[in-house]
Amino acid sequence: MASKGSQASPIIIDEKANPYRDCIQGLANQPITVVRLLRDAVNENPAIVRERNFVVPEIREVVGRLVENRPRVAIIGGAPDHPAHLLDRPQALMAALRIWEIGGVPFLFHVPVICDGTAQNNIGQSYSLASRNHTAAAVNITFEGHSYHAAYVIAGCDKSPAAVVAGLASADHARAWRGEQAPVWAVFAPSHVLKGGEIPDGTRRLLDKIADDADAAGHDDLGADIRENMRYILQCTSDEAFAGLLERARLLGIIGDALERRVLDELATATCDSKGGICAFNGTGNSSRTMLAAFGLTPPELELLTDVPPYEAVAAGINALFGVFNKPQYAIGNLLKANFANFVRIHNATGSSSNMLLHLPFMMRYAGFDISIDDYQDVRTQTPVPEIFAHSLTENRDTFVLAQQMAEGKNRGMESIYRILADLGVAMDLDAPTILGKSWAERIANLENPVDLLLGDASVIRANPVRQRSGVDVLSGSFFDNCAVKTSGMSDRLLSHFDDHVFIVRYYENEHVCNADFASPDLITRLMGTDGVDEDLIAAVVRRNGGNRVDLNAPKDLLEQGHLSFAFVIGGQGPEAYGMPEMFSPSQNLRHHRILEASSMLITDGRYSGVTKGACIGHMVPEAFTGGAIGYLKNGDVLRLDLTKLTLDWLDPEAFRTGEERASSPRDFADRKPIFDARFKRMADRQCDIAASNVLDGIGNAARGIVPRAVDRRATKSWR
Repeated sequence: MASKGSQASPIIIDEKANPYRDCIQGLANQPITVVRLLRDAVNENPAIVRERNFVVPEIREVVGRLVENRPRVAIIGGAPDHPAHLLDRPQALMAALRIWEIGGVPFLFHVPVICDGTAQNNIGQSYSLASRNHTAAAVNITFEGHSYHAAYVIAGCDKSPAAVVAGLASADHARAWRGEQAPVWAVFAPSHVLKGGEIPDGTRRLLDKIADDADAAGHDDLGADIRENMRYILQCTSDEAFAGLLERARLLGIIGDALERRVLDELATATCDSKGGICAFNGTGNSSRTMLAAFGLTPPELELLTDVPPYEAVAAGINALFGVFNKPQYAIGNLLKANFANFVRIHNATGSSSNMLLHLPFMMRYAGFDISIDDYQDVRTQTPVPEIFAHSLTENRDTFVLAQQMAEGKNRGMESIYRILADLGVAMDLDAPTILGKSWAERIANLENPVDLLLGDASVIRANPVRQRSGVDVLSGSFFDNCAVKTSGMSDRLLSHFDDHVFIVRYYENEHVCNADFASPDLITRLMGTDGVDEDLIAAVVRRNGGNRVDLNAPKDLLEQGHLSFAFVIGGQGPEAYGMPEMFSPSQNLRHHRILEASSMLITDGRYSGVTKGACIGHMVPEAFTGGAIGYLKNGDVLRLDLTKLTLDWLDPEAFRTGEERASSPRDFADRKPIFDARFKRMADRQCDIAASNVLDGIGNAARGIVPRAVDRRATKSWR
């Protein structure tokens, strides 16, 4: 069989062992899967097949290639019950055609992918992070069990891209240990971007009326919050904010149950484009897209898609993969090692998801490298980077627009980012290799104008920094080891206002009670009535935060001014306690609540969504369930946040009332032990909500990626 574009001298993978030659069972079982895959590819791509004179091979031809040790390439896709993977099949079939055409042997398998949006605010979130570890194991099991050489990965949303990287990297690590000649090569094609929806005109009129009615009822803060959220492109994230806002309106008596339900249903109906894709906000899905490209794993033709890629783009990805076969320096583990520091810098320059502080050490430890968030922070501290992403969901600069700009030749995606950072003097390692068989220096050598200047303020990528501080910071403190705060999610005003600021603790053991407080009509009364809070404490906090006048008869004013501040602490959400769910719903309710955003922050040993904005601190280590002092906090405690020193401290409450700030830990006080013991029992009982098969047990902590103990122990190599 001869096909257009086939190689005259086909590639043979250079290795002594070949299980398909040396073990008859695999040679007997697998060829039928290849033939069926290619038959489907031919039937569903008649124009491509006709143009390339492609003919489905006979089984004997597949057997021959397997015995010769031609490249065995796994095409890895996701489950079609996730919107990001709705268009996987046509791309996978095109990849199969090209792999066979260029001389390899294609296989196809899929992995389950949880949609974090669907799982939000319910028990599904306790399975979400566990799914990452299970997917990594599933990818590794299939890849190693069927002895594949390489992978073409259609990467989706949330945690699945990191999981697939980890699964492949762990195979690469194991093969190196076994002394095998052939490592693991991989190319990634991130799923297309989902175009944001628009609020229907009729629904918009209803929301306008609800906002006006809120104003008329004396709740102009709610009216303003509704109008602000109407500025956003319609995504599941803005829907979540509307859910909180409409609940507030219903509890205030401004709307009834029926109207609340009607508006939510109309919003849901108009949200997602039928083609699916990765949502257009710069959350974990698109941060993962950035990550794959920054590690050099994605060819430009596949980096920012808005639809099924054309055959030429898929072929470019397969060609890149075949171009690095038998070159160990381009194995996935080597690309991770060489580009680790580059990705840390790019992650910060693009204001990406704080979830990556879990996924980065996770991937690197699966690859065998001894990395934690201390290494992340070390790179971040030694090489500060400015923010060069002007991403916005209200000003027509979302990821879908970024993809359009790249398709129009107005930027070159990741290559533009590397060029800009290098031109700004950031110490990028331009000698690091990429899957194209070229270094970054070679890829950007001819890139004189990384961004079309005619775009002006419409450009998502900026050659001139948006601001000097961005990214995710790692905090330490007097009562914990480390935690993460998404600096890029805070406005300059909040960064300044909350620097060297004190907060009164209001403690919760789950997010639902916190959400109920945020929606409550008597929220301010509840806050002022917090256990342990009295007039003396309020006055001390207000004066410490720069308030010149303490009017206890006007607490709303004190909150809006930001001088009276609360830390809403949601404990018992860590990986071992409850699967480390995202606290996205309370973070959205905080962000879209004028009074709370101005005054307060969230703290959790859980995590946040990549689209989280505002003062949100997460990933606290050690978590409450393992004895972390976050589990010893109580209502009325005082915390001090210093964003310059990157510290968060617990202040001795009695000393604070007398004007002394003595940093300590509540664990050191005997009266806290009964509080923790009672909470631990409730955490242990609540853990039984999760099926035993998916409890995250025997794992490393959040700072080390929450990897299985065996993975943690074997991560001994230096990345430097």
